[in-house]
Amino acid sequence: MNNFFRQFRLLLLAQFREFYREPEVLFWTFAFPIAMAWVLGIAFSGEREQQKNVAWVQHYTNKSVGYLFNGLEANGYKIISEQEKNVRSARFGSEEEGFTKVKFIPADYRSAEEMIKKGKATLIIVDYSDSVSYHFDHGNSDAYTTYLLLTNKLSVRNSINPSIKKLETPGLRYIDFFLPGLIAMGIMSSAMWGISFTLIERRSKKLLRRMVATPMNKNAFLLSVISGRIILSFFESLILYLFALAYFSTEVTGSIIALLLVFLAGNICFSGIAILTSSRTAKSQVGNGLINAITLPMTVCSGVFFSYHNFPEWLIPYIKILPLTILADDMRSIFIESAGLGEVLPGVVILTLLGSIITFIGAKIYKWY
Repeated sequence: MNNFFRQFRLLLLAQFREFYREPEVLFWTFAFPIAMAWVLGIAFSGEREQQKNVAWVQHYTNKSVGYLFNGLEANGYKIISEQEKNVRSARFGSEEEGFTKVKFIPADYRSAEEMIKKGKATLIIVDYSDSVSYHFDHGNSDAYTTYLLLTNKLSVRNSINPSIKKLETPGLRYIDFFLPGLIAMGIMSSAMWGISFTLIERRSKKLLRRMVATPMNKNAFLLSVISGRIILSFFESLILYLFALAYFSTEVTGSIIALLLVFLAGNICFSGIAILTSSRTAKSQVGNGLINAITLPMTVCSGVFFSYHNFPEWLIPYIKILPLTILADDMRSIFIESAGLGEVLPGVVILTLLGSIITFIGAKIYKWY
């Protein structure tokens, strides 16, 4: 029994020594999560007031500012006119609870629906001279929170009950926003884990060394790995879409050819990134950290689960150039904005060129053993 515990202790020590002797593993295990928490903490810190965007549709012809702002001002809320034309905002909350800024962006109803589709607003408010009407997807928690915030502040003024319209039209629901982003994220994850991690594992187990010792063409091998993953990714995306079509009635309103080209360009881009990521890494622990370092920030920032317009204004231009953001935005425009090839062609070209260049570099510096 003593011999068993002695062996166990020595083997456990060996595991920890193997761990801390690899600085890369220490970085991806401890430093990277802290860095991510810091970045997200800055983006969503309680010290910064939250902002909720509302599409404001004015439906009155007299000179009154309407029920909405009359109601807010009657309850002691100062309306701020911003530099943008006719844009106004109201600030709710306190020092103890934190502040929420609701930004009212003028639009006609059609433009307001476009803002909902693109994630630039979560709720449509139709402002009359004597009442107000809220139009939003009840499944969107952010829209529902904004609705509750506004109705609580307006209900004190008089007994007029606001009207509510539930947005159930395909393209205006949260699921219609979420599905294209989910497919885009699936393309990224399929390439990064299916190609990059698999190749790193093969290198660590000396399988690539054995394969390259045969008369195998190296470029043909890499191309076969990429092609196989694209085919699998196609069926994964198709099954997900068919489920959403059957259960949520989510349809593609734009060009199918444009969608296929965006899908292919996204796969080329992330396959290239996967090849480059796996080109020199020999340990699966390091590879796991590298893949997470690439995929996790884009998953959080690129508008998969929520609009990236929730991030600070200075960060949005950088988010827009991320490959996953380009892919998700183009897919979303085809799904819910009826976009054709012309609208998504710039994104297709950028993703294809980026993927091709990175694949070429990765193949040139690839370490086979």
